[in-house]
Amino acid sequence: MNLYTPQARIQTGRLGILLHGGSLGTGGKTGLSLLRYSRAEIVVVIDRTCAGQSLRELTGIDRDVPIVADLEEALGFHPDILMIGIAPPGGGLPEDWWIELDQALNAGLSIVNGLHTGLVPQIEARHQTSIQTYLQPDQWIWDIRQEPADLKIGRGEARSLPGRRVLTVGTDMAIGKMSTGLELNKAAQQQGILAKFLATGQGGLMLGEDGIPLDSIRVDFAAGAVEQLVMRFGPSHPLLIIEGQGSLLHPGSTATLPLLRGSQPTHLILVHKAGQTHVRDHPHVPIPPLTRVIQMYEIVAEAAGALQPAKVAGIALNTLGLTENGARQAIDQVQDQTGLPCTDAVRFGAEGLLSAIMGCES
Repeated sequence: MNLYTPQARIQTGRLGILLHGGSLGTGGKTGLSLLRYSRAEIVVVIDRTCAGQSLRELTGIDRDVPIVADLEEALGFHPDILMIGIAPPGGGLPEDWWIELDQALNAGLSIVNGLHTGLVPQIEARHQTSIQTYLQPDQWIWDIRQEPADLKIGRGEARSLPGRRVLTVGTDMAIGKMSTGLELNKAAQQQGILAKFLATGQGGLMLGEDGIPLDSIRVDFAAGAVEQLVMRFGPSHPLLIIEGQGSLLHPGSTATLPLLRGSQPTHLILVHKAGQTHVRDHPHVPIPPLTRVIQMYEIVAEAAGALQPAKVAGIALNTLGLTENGARQAIDQVQDQTGLPCTDAVRFGAEGLLSAIMGCES
């Protein structure tokens, strides 16, 4: 990794995470993933709805980081990089957040922005100046969601790779596909397997993983961008773990199909939230029985035999909110229903899912 890239600087910086209203909600999944998985030093969380409370007690994340109400208070913990860890509705920043961003910029903090709306053009418009003039020396802004250069149309070439390619797929958005992939990667590395996690969203990129911001790429090039990523790392890694996005069940999701086409997975891990019966915020869209969801993903993956067959090797069940006993009961129930290995990879580890992948031929 280039020592001067934003990703590298994040790893050596002192991070503050802007997380208003996200400590307990799905909208804060980026910030919560940073808190759970980042190796960087996180010195403060900014969330006016949970200020003064214990991060560990609120989220179960094994990290002691103070939660404060605003940026002014956060500056007392001396962060040098502000990470926008939440996605407000609409993908833009609420006006009252701009007060805190301006405070951060005036204090010399760099900013990492994973929202759909870029900060740089907005700052230039608000202050009527170029970003180079506005920023202080050694201060920078990383707008993550920018389309990479030199993209090509997908050709289905990933199927030529000899190794395993595992794609996490889900019954909904924001359900744990990235976390499951990271846990699989950790389990593989602990067993000495040369594995590589490939990020496809802002959270994984903020963590310093190699990847692409898939939902910023024009649809005609999306599968090709995934394919280029997989072809770059596949020859040197016998196990690729590709971060899933969206869900084929979600009426507004467009990212899953390019991931299936571009990565040509050999194996799938299905991620589901225990007890969830409908797509979130869509009560008219039921989640079918998992056996039917499994069948759907396998059929779509191989495109009626035109492409690489892929089998669902196991189920990653998100048991957040259940007691340990309740979680184990839910896992046993899904395992009985599907006949496949099932666990909560975050709560109990991903070793069982990894064993299923390594022992399962597509």
